[in-house]
Amino acid sequence: RSAQNPRSCGDVQGLSRMQIISRERDPLVRGSMRWRSMSSSLLLVAVGLVGCLALISSGRSMSPLSLAAAPRMAAVRNRVVPNSGRFAGGPSFLTASSITADGKKQSSATELTPHLLPLQSMRAAAVEAPVEISANSPEEQDKSLLPDDVEFGDPEIRAKFERVLMKAQDNICKALEEMDGEGKFQQDRWLKSTGGGGRSRVMSEGKVFEKAGINLSVLKGALPYEFIAKRGECKGFKEGERIPYVGMGLSSVIHPRNPFAPTMHFNYRLFQTECGVWWFGGGTDITPSYIDKDDLKLFHGTYKEVCDKHDPEFYPKFKKWADEYFVIKHRGETRGLGGIFSDDMNDRDPEKLLEFYTDCVNSVVPAYVPIVKKHMNDEFTAQQKEWQGMRRGRYVEFNVVYDRGTIFGLKMGLNTERILMSLPLQARWEYDHQIEPGSPEADIMDAFKNPREWV
Repeated sequence: RSAQNPRSCGDVQGLSRMQIISRERDPLVRGSMRWRSMSSSLLLVAVGLVGCLALISSGRSMSPLSLAAAPRMAAVRNRVVPNSGRFAGGPSFLTASSITADGKKQSSATELTPHLLPLQSMRAAAVEAPVEISANSPEEQDKSLLPDDVEFGDPEIRAKFERVLMKAQDNICKALEEMDGEGKFQQDRWLKSTGGGGRSRVMSEGKVFEKAGINLSVLKGALPYEFIAKRGECKGFKEGERIPYVGMGLSSVIHPRNPFAPTMHFNYRLFQTECGVWWFGGGTDITPSYIDKDDLKLFHGTYKEVCDKHDPEFYPKFKKWADEYFVIKHRGETRGLGGIFSDDMNDRDPEKLLEFYTDCVNSVVPAYVPIVKKHMNDEFTAQQKEWQGMRRGRYVEFNVVYDRGTIFGLKMGLNTERILMSLPLQARWEYDHQIEPGSPEADIMDAFKNPREWV
């Protein structure tokens, strides 16, 4: 940073209950600091990682997303000292400022990355945000969320898939609650004034699970022609126009407490548009902190069986897709150890794809629950817990910078709390962390950098 224009990476509003633990180990030359252990606000570090790089290269002050903020970052010439503390839940956005040489505070907007624009620009592409209506009465819990005024797409396919996703959400929540023994999912059911809605379920601070979220969403709106046209031929529309769509998806991220029990993510979705383009997509992937070959054989083997049942080419294709998609490009490593991933699938009869994705989402429990049961009571050291925290930091980096679902939700002005539900309660960043050669941590780092075949 320029000594004439020291910058702060801004004020940060917390997204959920998160801890910041800042321990200053040894000072560096001219006021720089070396942070050897940090468990910090997830967006502070992850967005700051990208935002500060953008600032340094552009020479401009920063306001990544610009909304109200809480704890303050004080920039003292070349040194930035974050205040420690626990963030309260609230609006999940950031604002940032710079402190000039004469001590005055100023704010300005800047672009983070080509696909993460300032919030005003992102939401300019979305239709005016509809009103969200709470619908949590017991008699409404199992009612369809589909808007009844949609006159395009195959209504039978979307009705069937919605029931599949609702049932899967119920079954997965039940299995996780039974395994945890203490934690319970809290549900928030909601409707949109323009049609659609969702069922959001989150477990926090359970006995086995630090955090688990499973969100069902049914969306109705309009998307840019360019977004749709790359997935198929748009009939009756032209460039620059917006195309009505209806979409649905079930998305989940599960973070166990034990460092030997892996994090797991899945997302399955369907989109239909008025111009005739439709597609299925999604997959399931696993993110361990340590390699257990039997666990990976079970997980990947379960999904290979599902894929082989429908098309022998699916597993190698979708496994490779997952290895290439879940890459943290600025780190040169994958987020986890893969699984299957697919998108824009409309190359065969929709009934066939409906059957395939139904089998995929129904395989979450047999592919994952036995692994957590196996490791939920394993003994572990403080060092192993710290390593888990560092891998969760990588998880955050991928989700807020590269994940398609996160980017889509922010651009469309959807509920930020639900979009960022995937972030763990705690994560960790260590400056210039070095892994001991030949250690279990070195083994899994090699797998993150060089994807392996597990079945």
